[in-house]
Amino acid sequence: MPKRNDLEHRALQIIMSMGKSGILQSDLWRELKASSREGSRISLKLDKKGLIKREQELYEGRWTYRLYAKKQPATITSILDCPCMVCIEIDKCGAADVISPNTCSKLMSWLSSAANLKGPTGDS
Repeated sequence: MPKRNDLEHRALQIIMSMGKSGILQSDLWRELKASSREGSRISLKLDKKGLIKREQELYEGRWTYRLYAKKQPATITSILDCPCMVCIEIDKCGAADVISPNTCSKLMSWLSSAANLKGPTGDS
């Protein structure tokens, strides 16, 4: 029988892989090949640790929970259009160098437009 920490880790990975759509708690424990009791305990533990969010949902006439990861893994797509990726001055850029990320107008403009693409809560 796998250790509970191993199951928690696998559960979190599965929940994170579902992205913004989340996963039903019952589907999670089936995927983990765990009992419903163990699945419930794992989701409660992850929720208590602040790693996931549980939202009650009526699914096919029964109440269950949909589980969402509070944080999603970073992807390369989030920085593809960052001006630093193609900057010809990158070798001169640093906190104490001639060119600094703190004063770079191209970077500030990109950060500002990226912030405007997200809503006030950080959702896109």
